[in-house]
Amino acid sequence: MSTRILVVYYSSTGNTAALAGSLAAGARETGADVRVRTVPETVPAEAIAQNPRWQAWVDAGPHHEPATLGDLEWADGLAVGSPTRFGGPAAQLKSYLDSTGGLWAQGKLVDKVATSFTTASTAHGGLESTLLAINNVFYHWGAIVVPLGYTDPHLKESGNPYGGSFVSRKSAAPDDVALDALRLQGRRLATVTTHVATGLKRAE
Repeated sequence: MSTRILVVYYSSTGNTAALAGSLAAGARETGADVRVRTVPETVPAEAIAQNPRWQAWVDAGPHHEPATLGDLEWADGLAVGSPTRFGGPAAQLKSYLDSTGGLWAQGKLVDKVATSFTTASTAHGGLESTLLAINNVFYHWGAIVVPLGYTDPHLKESGNPYGGSFVSRKSAAPDDVALDALRLQGRRLATVTTHVATGLKRAE
């Protein structure tokens, strides 16, 4: 059976979605079975309309199926991504994570392998604090957190060992440096997840 990887993201302009797609592609390179899911938009339409890029992204949707708790239960490993919102993940994504209490209570999230990724509009806009905040959820689940690390020479250029990230200066779309880092993160997630899942099955 192929390793099952879930990529869940929230994106308001498409940048985080682009990172999610690159991470998913990297995981698929290992032969993993990958699902990419998003979470519902909850911001009032009048707030979205004030940002043309946000409005364009919403108008171009839907982009992926909405994430369900079933997707999370299905997965052996997962990647969770969000733009920064005042140094933390967006409420839209947090709402999905906050809905996992039932699975947590049943112990169904224990030993899942997890990693995180993010985007921001400024270099010091909360990239690391957002990743660490997402990881806090994984710790409560009893998941195995896999950082990106400096596990490949390319990552010394992209420079974020906590997880893949991109700074969108002047509304720029993710560049090849960021997308390649996310592809490597997907490969790393799927590879480590395979090792863990194989070991758990042998122990049964």
